[in-house]
Amino acid sequence: MAQKKVVKTAVEKAVQKVSKKGVKKGEGYKCSICGLAVTVDEVCGCADVCDIICCEAPMKKKRA
Repeated sequence: MAQKKVVKTAVEKAVQKVSKKGVKKGEGYKCSICGLAVTVDEVCGCADVCDIICCEAPMKKKRA
């Protein structure tokens, strides 16, 4: 059986970069596309890291 070559989109690559960091309580994130801002009130604990996605792109961490 032939193996399929995996081609990652720019969004998938950006998600991987955000995934390595991890989300912590009290951190703020902002969407660079629409401007939506969120603050983490509670970390779910279901996985080591969570991605916060808005407008099909990972949200960027807000500066303190």
